[in-house]
Amino acid sequence: MTGLSTVLILVGLFLAGGVYSFSKQQMPKGVIVLLVVASLMCLVAGVLRIQGLWD
Repeated sequence: MTGLSTVLILVGLFLAGGVYSFSKQQMPKGVIVLLVVASLMCLVAGVLRIQGLWD
C-alpha cells in the first residue's frame, strides 16, 4: 500500500462523512451529489492503487 492510496481512501471517507452531515443539515441536493461523486472517485482510485490496477 502506498501513501497516495492511503490519502485517497482517507479523503474519500472524509467526503463520505460530509455527505452524511450535509444531508442531515438539509443542504441543496446538488452539493450532496457532488460530494457523493467525489467520495466515490477517491475511494475507487485508492482501492485500484492498492490492487495495482492503476499506477
